[in-house]
Amino acid sequence: MMKNIMNTFLHLLLVVFVISCANKESKQKTILSTKKELTAADILGNPNYQAISFGGYREKTREIQPTIAQLKEDMKLLHAMGIRIIRTYNVQPQLPHASNVVEAIHQLKQEDPTFEMYVMLGAWIDCLNAWTDQQPNHDIESPQNEGEIERAAVLANKYPDIIKVIAVGNEAMIRWATSYYVQPNVILKWVNHLQKMKKEGKLPKDLWITSSDDFASWGGGEESYRTPDLEEIIKAVDYVSMHTYAYHNSHYNPEFWNNPESEHSLTDFEKVNSAMKRALEFAKMQYKNVSDYVKSIDSTKTIHIGETGWATISDGHYGIHGSRATDEYKQGLYFKHLRKWTAKEKISCFYFEAFDEQWKDAGNKNGSENHFGLINLKGEAKFALWDLVDKGTFEGLKRDGKTITKTFNGDKKELLKTVYTPNTDYPR
Repeated sequence: MMKNIMNTFLHLLLVVFVISCANKESKQKTILSTKKELTAADILGNPNYQAISFGGYREKTREIQPTIAQLKEDMKLLHAMGIRIIRTYNVQPQLPHASNVVEAIHQLKQEDPTFEMYVMLGAWIDCLNAWTDQQPNHDIESPQNEGEIERAAVLANKYPDIIKVIAVGNEAMIRWATSYYVQPNVILKWVNHLQKMKKEGKLPKDLWITSSDDFASWGGGEESYRTPDLEEIIKAVDYVSMHTYAYHNSHYNPEFWNNPESEHSLTDFEKVNSAMKRALEFAKMQYKNVSDYVKSIDSTKTIHIGETGWATISDGHYGIHGSRATDEYKQGLYFKHLRKWTAKEKISCFYFEAFDEQWKDAGNKNGSENHFGLINLKGEAKFALWDLVDKGTFEGLKRDGKTITKTFNGDKKELLKTVYTPNTDYPR
């Protein structure tokens, strides 16, 4: 008798389990079938879809690629932060980072149909002899560019639900990129190529094509950049992706960084806060300059920020012996100022960047390029994200086995000891 009761009970449990699984599967299918397929037009400029620049590299060399499991950890952390679109930079065959990122997102979506993350896929463009021991020829493009564009197109077709934008080049037209910059006609060529593929049905029709470059490259600075080819690029792209860096200009163009005479009576802390408000105004000014020029060519064109950021460590031009722009407090202020402004104006801002990457200046651990991340390599959230730690945003999530904690053990007094007032009076 007892055996029969147990068998009946186990049978009922099995039935309940099967029904539960079926209901779950049905619910997931319903979510998938009813969920609107978003386009770049829906995502860019939407404050609910925050953007960020992403590199998942942990080591001092890109030869050691982050695994898909590590990239899935990163995507979960970014998703918890409210990030919904990320930017990558190249699709080079020896560096499968971007393709692995997209695959990681694909797997997360398979595991959870409600998971959302989209990609602005970068295709690296450079000139002949770039990054070699030969003299770069800025008037001839690298033969590698064609393959880069082809690989980007393949990925966009493979993952149309994830890849919403292809960016042709990264700071590829700005002349201070002396190792690799190209003439605007090269960017125009590949933008037109991808747009033609869209028209021919060889790429998703809603895929947006842009180029991501310095504000000056988009005509926001000196007149020499305002060429007929640039005008044609502005007409050809689906939107303009511009970069602005008040951080670097604290050394190279420091007029805004110097405390005006009217502020000499302020406390050091007040001077810092005031300087960061001026840094925001500097970014706004560069955005307006680009917008004014772009809209004089095409009044319908939108402008989003493809890069801006603030480093937290520097032993160079921006450190304590230079402009003193560098620390976590200033980064936190800049981050929050930028997010507030861009959300209000419905500008997408691919803040640079999510995580510290130490390969960028592998020979100098204190080089500023290694320290633009909002989360460091110890799994510590910098000051800009302390409030998210307090809210429990990262609860249950880890990076490389490390729980996300605060830098300085969350001691703001200790953090403020690293903060110096702006300086424009130093040897250059």
